[in-house]
Amino acid sequence: MTDQRVTPERSTHHNHPLRAHRPTGRAHPDGGARRMRRERIPGRADRKAVRTAGLLVVVLTAGAYLPSPLYPDYQRLFGYDDLVMTLLFATFALVSGPALLLCGPAADAVGHRPVLRLSVLLAAAGSCCFALAHSPAWLFAGRVGQALALGAATGAAQALITWHRSPAARIGGPLLASLAFAAGTAVGPAASGLLARYVPAPLTTPYLLHLLLLAWVWHRLHRTVPEPAATRRAQRRWKPVRPHIPRSMRTLFAVAGLNGFLAWAVVGVYLALLPTLLGRARHTDDPALTGAVLGSVLLWSLLAQLVWSRCAPHTAQRSGAAALTGSLLLLAATGATSLLATLGSALLAGVGHGLASGGAARAVDARTPAGQRAGIGAALYLLFYLGSGTPAVAVGLLTTWMPLTTAMTRLSWAGAALGAVALLATCCLAGSARRRGGRRPTSMPPGDLPGPLPSGAPA
Repeated sequence: MTDQRVTPERSTHHNHPLRAHRPTGRAHPDGGARRMRRERIPGRADRKAVRTAGLLVVVLTAGAYLPSPLYPDYQRLFGYDDLVMTLLFATFALVSGPALLLCGPAADAVGHRPVLRLSVLLAAAGSCCFALAHSPAWLFAGRVGQALALGAATGAAQALITWHRSPAARIGGPLLASLAFAAGTAVGPAASGLLARYVPAPLTTPYLLHLLLLAWVWHRLHRTVPEPAATRRAQRRWKPVRPHIPRSMRTLFAVAGLNGFLAWAVVGVYLALLPTLLGRARHTDDPALTGAVLGSVLLWSLLAQLVWSRCAPHTAQRSGAAALTGSLLLLAATGATSLLATLGSALLAGVGHGLASGGAARAVDARTPAGQRAGIGAALYLLFYLGSGTPAVAVGLLTTWMPLTTAMTRLSWAGAALGAVALLATCCLAGSARRRGGRRPTSMPPGDLPGPLPSGAPA
């Protein structure tokens, strides 16, 4: 009797081969068929996973930049000097780097969901530290939690978005991940500035709201991102290793990393120091204005990435490096003393940031093997994060010997020189590719096309 019931079902699949690939919403007992269905016909669950990963990146990045407009208030409340402010920014850059290198390869091995869940818990701990802060030590603990959270989620979220993103979508996976990071960076300071200006408990309310958003993302992770079947076996097999960059893409990775470092370094200057510059220029502190200006920098970044989403990655990087260099030259020429020139250079920096960082992410993803997306993506974003923290540390050290405006001017000249180097390197790489007759970089990275499942990805 058992054989009679099983045989017709098997013959049905043989007589109708297309039926095996039709999405039915039920778990298929054959793992190979289920894998083939995911490769050929993107399902609704895949789109939900992409939306959840993008939402997680926005929420985590927004949380990391929530304190930016509030640092002058913390400084008055706790009475610490500019060196402590510098160390707060340095803490984020120093902690997020090891987290990126550790958790990027881990996501390739154990799957995305465990790493993303860990990042939500770490972000919640960081927001709790800021909400309960009554000394600078709590601020440092909060920055550590935020850095660990964003470092843990970066590689896994980028790989998940890139893998599940439909190749027919107008916005490719790498561009969508870059947009999510820029959106979170814009929303964080803008939201905290408005809340600090118009709601009670300005140093607590933004973090309570962030905790509610994290709880919502945790619920979505449980429902939309499947648990990998081989997680336990992979956990026993995985060991911490540094991401391996294939030899064939090391030059491209170095140039993209330089452009991304420059993009986030220029934006890091404004995120770290613009609140102080605005306060001194207007002789008053308005967190809503500060948050709006900081948010507008990244808003221009978002618009630039969307408008030039179809241009080749090397073209985007070249244009972005030129805009960033022009922004730094304008800031250096005015000595950061003109409010109008500072705001204009900040908007130019936003456009350059979007083109340079978005083009860098697309160029690297186009050459990244499918099973190494989380690790190599984490290595690239490590350079981005180092760029965002380095200027604040450098200016903080320089202010121990000279005024803030003088330190900003000298750092801007140094950044403009680095921008010229990045522009030259990008042009040389593009010229070398044309001489070899290669087709990459292209406007639609092949990394967005379906391929074999990455190691550790849900089957």
